Amino acid sequence: MNIHNILTEIEKTDPEVYDRLDTRRNAMRSFASFGGKVALAAIPLALGSMFKKAYGQTTTGIAGVLNYALTLEYLEAEFYTMGASSGVVPAGTPAVGAINTIRDHENAHVAFLKTAISSLGGTAVSKPTFDFTAGGAFGNVFTNYDTFLAVAQTFEDTGVRAYKGRAAELISNNGVLTAALQIHSVEARHASHIRYMRKNRGANVKPWITGKDTGGIGSAVQASYDGEELTTQAGVNIAQIVSANAASESFDEPLTATQVLAIVNPFIKK
Repeated sequence: MNIHNILTEIEKTDPEVYDRLDTRRNAMRSFASFGGKVALAAIPLALGSMFKKAYGQTTTGIAGVLNYALTLEYLEAEFYTMGASSGVVPAGTPAVGAINTIRDHENAHVAFLKTAISSLGGTAVSKPTFDFTAGGAFGNVFTNYDTFLAVAQTFEDTGVRAYKGRAAELISNNGVLTAALQIHSVEARHASHIRYMRKNRGANVKPWITGKDTGGIGSAVQASYDGEELTTQAGVNIAQIVSANAASESFDEPLTATQVLAIVNPFIKK
């Protein structure tokens, strides 16, 4: 177990973790001292202590939200890992680096959430077996680059709305809420960049969602976009000030857990 690598992965997801703990140097010093005194197998106990200090004791509700997020991160991490190794991304192009970076981010999110859940006393859910063709709707997802990007866009757009939909359930724990919102911001950057990559391929898309438009992907993913046409925020219809499209583009609307699970269900093998 490489403690330095673990702490590095934690920092990628929650750059402010040491503001809640101590300096990175002191954290490393503490682990070095700990590791010199007890068996390596006991190191996870020290990690658990660190998470409890940084984020406080969890509750069943918070653990459930984190496991919900973990399932989504499993989906994305597996998708990009398979995509990066499939050869679907054109070799020798900047897209290779972009997809590899997103893959690494998603795998870091998985590692972070699993460690956070277990260290706070919960049990991380197991990774499902995925069908990224969604029962044949995207049969060429790993052989056709445009299809791959279309599915990637859907996952990223859904992820952004999913995190927003359950953020309020973490409000009792500022540390966990902060970490979740930082992952949310990373997913938003992924979504924007994937849309930029699709635009470079000729797709009629912007870096953000307009109305409930799927960006040309079609009815198979419409559920990921329904509700995004909302133009009223805090009781004010913004469409009275700007166009309906601009009003809808200004905010990402949250998705409920039920909506998200219905969206990802076709991508999970029964």
